[in-house]
Amino acid sequence: MTYEQVVEMVRKVFENADGRNIYEHIAFQVNVEGEGAGIFYFEVADRQCVIEPYDYYDRDGLITTTAKVLSDVCHKKCTLRSCIESGKFRFEGDVRKLELCLGNIKLSYLK
Repeated sequence: MTYEQVVEMVRKVFENADGRNIYEHIAFQVNVEGEGAGIFYFEVADRQCVIEPYDYYDRDGLITTTAKVLSDVCHKKCTLRSCIESGKFRFEGDVRKLELCLGNIKLSYLK
């Protein structure tokens, strides 16, 4: 899987996610290691979820993972919370904002 394919896959799931219950700005940079390596960011702004293939310097957190784990999340083989708890997503940053996302964003999974 290429970096571009990873970003498009994640974009399909997260940009259609329901973020209506989040009333503050949240931004996480995601570093993808291994196959499809690269950087993109996930942002909730004005209760909308956005994925863009850029660095995010003024971020609330940093997630490091692999394209395989992202694919598993996008295809509902595992949850975001289980990835954090198992260490498949390594997170550094504002845990309160991470919990806000985990508890309030409803994903639109791929089939």
